[in-house]
Amino acid sequence: MDYESYKRAYFVDPQPKPKFNFLGLHGLALFFDNYEAAVAYYKSVLGPPSYIEGGNTQGWLLGNIWLTLFPSNAGNPQNMEIHFLMDTPLEAERLQRAFIDAGGNGEAPSDQMMYEPIRYCPVQDPFGTRILITSRLPIK
Repeated sequence: MDYESYKRAYFVDPQPKPKFNFLGLHGLALFFDNYEAAVAYYKSVLGPPSYIEGGNTQGWLLGNIWLTLFPSNAGNPQNMEIHFLMDTPLEAERLQRAFIDAGGNGEAPSDQMMYEPIRYCPVQDPFGTRILITSRLPIK
């Protein structure tokens, strides 16, 4: 299906007016039972954190949002998926490979329609958190 057909099939027209003036997301917080292992995993993929508060908060500035890890005794993140938007399809695949090489699991990248044409690079971290790494593709 081409993008124009996709838009006609799935997008509301006219678009509803938003109830609030959002700028975007400020951050995402993940809570892990094995906090030290989760921090080590994310450090191995993303590098050193940009923010450290005491021994129980570490965060990375990713584009314009914060990814922050916290300890938990209520279980690892469940019923959620993190979406990363990368600059290019190759950068999306490179980040997916880094998550897999550090101990995550993933499927082969593919091209999909998800609000727009994207390169779709799914991965799951060793703690069960689903991560979707994407990059925009040209609209044909």
